[in-house]
Amino acid sequence: MPKEKLKTIYVCTQCGETSPRWLGRCPSCGAWNTMTEDVVAEPAKASGGKAAAAPRVTGQTSLVAQKLKNISTTEEKSRILTGISELDRVLGGGIVLGGVVLLSGEPGVGKSTMLLQLCGAISNQHTVLYITGEESVRQVKLRAARLKVPQDNIYLAAENDVDEICGLIEKEKPELVVIDSIQTMRCMDISSSSGTVSQVKESAARLLAVAKKQEIPMFIVGHVNKDGAIAGPKVMEHIVDTVLYFEGDKMLPYRILRAAKNRYGSTNELGMFDMTGQGLEEIENPSQMLLEGRPLGVSGNCVACTMEGSRPILSEIQALATKTNFPAPRRACSGYDYNRMNLLIAVLEKRAGYFFGNLDVYINIVGGIALRDTACDLSVCLSMVSSLLDRPVSDKLIAIGEVGLGGEVRSVPNLEQRLHEAERIGFERAVIPKHSLNHLSPADYPGMQLIGAAYITDAINALKSDRL
Repeated sequence: MPKEKLKTIYVCTQCGETSPRWLGRCPSCGAWNTMTEDVVAEPAKASGGKAAAAPRVTGQTSLVAQKLKNISTTEEKSRILTGISELDRVLGGGIVLGGVVLLSGEPGVGKSTMLLQLCGAISNQHTVLYITGEESVRQVKLRAARLKVPQDNIYLAAENDVDEICGLIEKEKPELVVIDSIQTMRCMDISSSSGTVSQVKESAARLLAVAKKQEIPMFIVGHVNKDGAIAGPKVMEHIVDTVLYFEGDKMLPYRILRAAKNRYGSTNELGMFDMTGQGLEEIENPSQMLLEGRPLGVSGNCVACTMEGSRPILSEIQALATKTNFPAPRRACSGYDYNRMNLLIAVLEKRAGYFFGNLDVYINIVGGIALRDTACDLSVCLSMVSSLLDRPVSDKLIAIGEVGLGGEVRSVPNLEQRLHEAERIGFERAVIPKHSLNHLSPADYPGMQLIGAAYITDAINALKSDRL
């Protein structure tokens, strides 16, 4: 048998394009600086100089097709409820049988902790196989004891050989598999080291094939690079069913779970957790948590309401406008879109007459949550004006509305849900788009005064007459 020859190639992490030499820009997808070095084995050559391949026999296959009507799709048979409501919410109602979930996040954010708690939550009724490639089984045991995880139906194995893992899954047939992590897995028939593009892509493909064939749900841990993207080829995100991002500042206890891709549910849902010494605890009332300790009577603060999937969440927006010491004023955002902030500053200058040209402007969203909902525009504008005038917004007031380039306050979806959530938290006044008042009944909000604003100037004037 001829000896395998190794060769160096360069693979694009975005699209998988290969090249014999390094290129600054991928010729296939056009992405810059995505070519990474990899070492692969050249395929064995036949005597004629062409790659040897077994001929396919016409009409011969081991595949068996099923009638569509005979495939069961009942929820009882197609999903597994985890018992962790925040995780079930993000997944779209539980774990789908045969579904492959890619969980990513920065080191130390709590990925392994969450998955171990997940294993414990479903182990009362289902068998779980936990494959660790980063730790020993003893280390996982110590963490499970600290988290007080039930251990009867959880099986552990420390292995990084993908073929051995696939054989173990086919032999034991567990009802849930956890792979921690994909960057440590390796296919022994590929010469490159663990974590390379070829290894990650092939390992994910083989694990996916086993999960689909056996209809076993699988969670795969994926690390992120310095840019915040999942390390490895982009094709790995394409082949899995669900991609989850676990976010949070390691200096803060709060963790946020988002879905970037979900074939079986919405990608707008958000789950919140609190990292404690006993593991992750669900935060079922995130609005109250995010508003705890809010400073009262301080300028530059306003409360916004964003929709995360089907759930309204209230969050505090902080703005600071101060005189600049530089020729060009500084603009900075934390948890808010930088370009959106500059757009709103331009609207305030042009349509409302509030000049920020010689001022540094800073926007901060308290709690580490990122606001992408345009319904927060009005709150951001009012917080900046409040800081500019150094006069506080009322502590019992919330602003909801999108601000257009003409200074108009436009309607937002799910306004009724947002107002009910604000009323439940204890807010007494709400500034909303004026034409939305025609579709609302004040009797539905007995504890709240609704203030209509057609333009941004109307909202500012209404607040000036209140406490601004």
